Amino acid sequence: MSMYHNRPHVQDIRAMKARGQKISMLYVQTHDEAAAAAAAGIHMLSIEGRFFDAAMREAAGDCFVQVGLPYGGWGSFNGRPLATAEDYLRAAFHYASLGGDAYYCAASYDIQKVLCDNHIPVVGHIGLIPSYISWTGWRAVGKTADEAQKLWRHARKLEEIGVFAAELEVVPDRVAAYLSQNSSVVMLGMGAGKHADAQYLFTEDVCGYGLNHKPRHGKVYAELAPQMKALQEARIAAFAAFKADVDQGGYPAAEHSVPIKDAEFDAFLAALGG
Repeated sequence: MSMYHNRPHVQDIRAMKARGQKISMLYVQTHDEAAAAAAAGIHMLSIEGRFFDAAMREAAGDCFVQVGLPYGGWGSFNGRPLATAEDYLRAAFHYASLGGDAYYCAASYDIQKVLCDNHIPVVGHIGLIPSYISWTGWRAVGKTADEAQKLWRHARKLEEIGVFAAELEVVPDRVAAYLSQNSSVVMLGMGAGKHADAQYLFTEDVCGYGLNHKPRHGKVYAELAPQMKALQEARIAAFAAFKADVDQGGYPAAEHSVPIKDAEFDAFLAALGG
């Protein structure tokens, strides 16, 4: 993977924040989703490491791609959970070789700092952090003055160690605005109001086919669930028809087979002594 490309760099994303330009961001899982996002001009994509490969990078076109490094028991790299700074470094360098642009890391400050010290663009997480959910439950974080102060201290710490951006999830809008306006960290808002630096949604929510709980901040722009259900039903019917055709001897028919002239086949058998 060449280091030279036309998609945005970290400095370009930072410049967008500085200009107050709206940044669009989607979480995608498939090549088709990534390609659709690229065709639509979406600025940033979030792709978990387990879905990110050379083909996914190609599908993502000129989108800036944040690759998610699996955290603890939430995934693995090379068959084992990431635990040490060296584990995270190896994973980040691997995904960089495939064309990743930045790397989501929800590990400890010291591990995030090791990545930053090695000039790896790191995306942290502030607010409702799914991998830490036991500490907060599924709720908005920062609705009290004390919690809002903790979010601000977290943002300052990320800035101090060199983190480039952070997912800002389910945080009160005015708190999110303060964090975005008073920190150099690019705040990737998911349920954080209109003043976050980016607006980040899951493709399954945008397209209306999510099976998980629909969050307050989710907005459906196309109801694709019925079409996807119909497509799956048609796929199952086609597979069942194929199986029945095989079972009954209808497939393959003569038109699906490669013929050989009688003389050539007889010569083949003769050569074998048949």
